[in-house]
Amino acid sequence: MNHHSPSDPMATLYCEGRHTFIDLVPDGGSRLDALFHTAPAMGELAVGVVYGHLHARPGLDPRLREAVSFAAIVASGMVGPPLSVHLKTGLASGLAPGELTEVLLQASAFAGFPRAVSAADQLNRLFADAGLASPPPAPPREVAQAFCGLVREGRPPMPLSEAVKRHLCRAERLALFATSASAVVVECFDGIDTDPQALLHLNVEGETVVSVALFKAH
Repeated sequence: MNHHSPSDPMATLYCEGRHTFIDLVPDGGSRLDALFHTAPAMGELAVGVVYGHLHARPGLDPRLREAVSFAAIVASGMVGPPLSVHLKTGLASGLAPGELTEVLLQASAFAGFPRAVSAADQLNRLFADAGLASPPPAPPREVAQAFCGLVREGRPPMPLSEAVKRHLCRAERLALFATSASAVVVECFDGIDTDPQALLHLNVEGETVVSVALFKAH
């Protein structure tokens, strides 16, 4: 690596980005050193921009930022280190394995099937290397949606408080947002109200909702 003065902004970004990457990927330091051994300046630029600058921007949460990155990698046809790296950083940022395969499916409609199939082929190996189930469990939002549907049909798959059942059953519409690989927030709305009447937090393990907490109720 080239030496920089302490005031060099690119060096600062690289240091910050390298620290972020190592936090996300356990073997991140050695992986970066090996990947950019021949072209260390490229490593400084790539790591500084992606993990030093972009990753720290507050406009997108880490899950969404990694989902966008993963989709862009699939769309560009990169099936080498970038796909491997962003599988790891995506998981570390809170994306569930099933969400990553859903992103791949979505990207296939716009990037074309040849690129998506190439990415899917590499994911087979990456999932196996990481010890992930293949195919993965359904994404947490899908699990939560099915759970809410059963409750609204009067067939709750687990004991629930009367307040939780009442809000889920009476709501005219629900809005579901996965916030991590194991958590989904459900907003319960009445009519055209823009303020939810109730806010629920669902914990998901695999393809099962294991707990529900009522955070807000009018």
